[in-house]
Amino acid sequence: MRMGLTSLLLTSDAALLDVVRTTFSALGVALEVRADAASAMELTGRRHIDGFVIDCDDVPGATDALATIRSGRSNKLSVVFAVLNGKTSVSQAVEAGANFIVGKPVPDALLRSQLDIALPRMEREHRRYFRHKIDMSITLSCSDQTVVGKIMNVSEGGLAVTHFGPAAVEGTVTIQFDLPATTAQGFRAKAEVVWRDAFAIGLRFLRIEPNCRLSFEAWLGSLEAQLQFRESAQSSTTASGMAGHSR
Repeated sequence: MRMGLTSLLLTSDAALLDVVRTTFSALGVALEVRADAASAMELTGRRHIDGFVIDCDDVPGATDALATIRSGRSNKLSVVFAVLNGKTSVSQAVEAGANFIVGKPVPDALLRSQLDIALPRMEREHRRYFRHKIDMSITLSCSDQTVVGKIMNVSEGGLAVTHFGPAAVEGTVTIQFDLPATTAQGFRAKAEVVWRDAFAIGLRFLRIEPNCRLSFEAWLGSLEAQLQFRESAQSSTTASGMAGHSR
C-alpha cells in the first residue's frame, strides 16, 4: 500500500464500489466500506482517515456524514470526493466541504485523474497523523514543575507520552528530548495536552523551535523509510512463500 494510505467509501451502490475499489487499489490506497452514514460517522469519530468517497445522494444521511468529517478534529483536512446523482448541486457539495466532485455513473478515468491530484495531499495528511512507535525519554515542563516520561509514539503533529511521578500534566507544556543521530541534537517545542487516560497523555505540537524543525522532519523521514523497508521486505517474503506453495 502507498505509505499505508486508507480511504473510506460510504455507499451501498455496487457499481460505485467496483469502480472506486479498482481505481484506489491500482494506486495502492486501501479502502474501507460502510453502507450507512451512522457507521461511517462512528468510524471517523475514532481515527484519522486519509480520504473519503461519499455517495451524497443515494445514502440517507450522507451529507450529515460529510459535515461530521469536516467538523471533527482528526479529519477536517482529509480529502473528500463527493459523488452526486441529481439531488445535491456542485455548489452545495463544495460548500459542505468536498474537494472533488464526480457524478454518477462515475467514469473510472475521471476518478483516476482526480485521485492522482489528491494523493500528495493525502500523503501529507497521513504523515501528520501516522504514529511511529518508539521508546525514548522526554522531559515535560509546566508552571514550576518538571516531569520525566517516555515517548510511546510520535507523528508530525504530536506524540503520546507515559509520565512518572505524582504531578498532573495539563494545559500547555514545554517538551524536550534528544533526537537520535550520530551527534544527538535536542528537540524543544511547546505542546498542549489534548487527551489523557490512566496510563498516558496525548500532546499536540503548538510551536516547534525553528532550529529543531529540520532535524525533526529528517528523523521522521528516516522512521518512515525504515517502516517502508520493513513492509517491503515483509511483502517480498509473503510473495515468495506464496510462489513456493504454488509450485
